[in-house]
Amino acid sequence: MAHGRPYAALAQVLAACDSAWVELAPVDWMAALAAHPRIGEKGGHAPDSSELEQSNVRSAAAETMAALAEGNRRYEERFGHVFLISAAGRTADEILAALRERMRNDPGTEVAVAASELRKIARLRLERMLSG
Repeated sequence: MAHGRPYAALAQVLAACDSAWVELAPVDWMAALAAHPRIGEKGGHAPDSSELEQSNVRSAAAETMAALAEGNRRYEERFGHVFLISAAGRTADEILAALRERMRNDPGTEVAVAASELRKIARLRLERMLSG
């Protein structure tokens, strides 16, 4: 994306993002997944962005947070990477339901779903950075 600069409009940045995304290999997705914190936890390579996106999760009941922590553990055990979902605007209960649903996926399907969520997060962050 850096080689295409400067971009005249946000739409061009997002198109470049989508173009770059298509070229990523599963190993690239796994590296990107490793840079994200678990849902309900702090950290990652962009902690301020993650905190903002997970802001609705932090107000969840203790039992929901415990269920998320357990779900995160089981997910990582099953799939070998962090559970990733575009959390912006979602409640902890919605995220927990999605986690439980995605546990039914086979590993190949799930890495594709996680990569799709990662793409949503990347686009959201680009939009936020460039819009103000």
